[in-house]
Amino acid sequence: MKTIINSILILIIVLTSSNTFAQNDHFVQNGVIEFEKKSNMYALITKKIKGETDSYYQAAFESYKKTNPQFKTTKSTLSFSKNKSLYKWDETNQSSSTSWIADDAMANLKNVIATDLDAKTSITQKNVYDDLYLVKDSLRKIDWKITDETREIAGYECRRANAIVLDSVYVVAYYTIQIPFAGGPESFTGLPGTILGLALPHENMTWFATKVTEIPVSDKDLAPPIKGKATDNKGLNKILLDALKDWGKWAKKTLQAYSL
Repeated sequence: MKTIINSILILIIVLTSSNTFAQNDHFVQNGVIEFEKKSNMYALITKKIKGETDSYYQAAFESYKKTNPQFKTTKSTLSFSKNKSLYKWDETNQSSSTSWIADDAMANLKNVIATDLDAKTSITQKNVYDDLYLVKDSLRKIDWKITDETREIAGYECRRANAIVLDSVYVVAYYTIQIPFAGGPESFTGLPGTILGLALPHENMTWFATKVTEIPVSDKDLAPPIKGKATDNKGLNKILLDALKDWGKWAKKTLQAYSL
């Protein structure tokens, strides 16, 4: 009898604790997430000049290191409400360099991306050197592999997921279910929560949320970009392939950057 009573008491405690947790658990439905992107420029430049025998490249690299930090930092924001979002880079307070040797397409991305999860579409404004494109297409399908690893980002517990995109780009993402919007920085979507941390380890860059502000977000705040030459992913890919056909070893990385 005593054992039965103890079991009942334990069950009551567990249920009470679960209910308390559920009542206190808060899910963010709309707001603005601030991201900080870090690109390891020393690693990127090292890869860029690998195999070059002209001492001019190494001299330029040494000159760059004297006046620039190892990591280039850029900032961006993701505004979201319900199943729509607008991701854009922050034009203010950005670190920059005028050195030609630091000209890396992926480190210098300036995308503006409007995402509609219900329609499974996106409209992306892409700066491709001197041209501006407006790319309208369906969302990229990503085969995420969710793991048991967790970490805290911007005050939220996040779970890790891994994937391969663009055939060879390895992606590590950390998402939180406390923000149920299934999007994230750049064009990464498809997890059961918002991506607050993103890393491309082989590309030497990361995006991590630094702040989440829960505020109302209007339709005006989520208005997609409208300027640019209209195309879709297939069309932009053809344009890039034609433009990069004489770029040699740098063509693949540049194509990946503008396809991200």
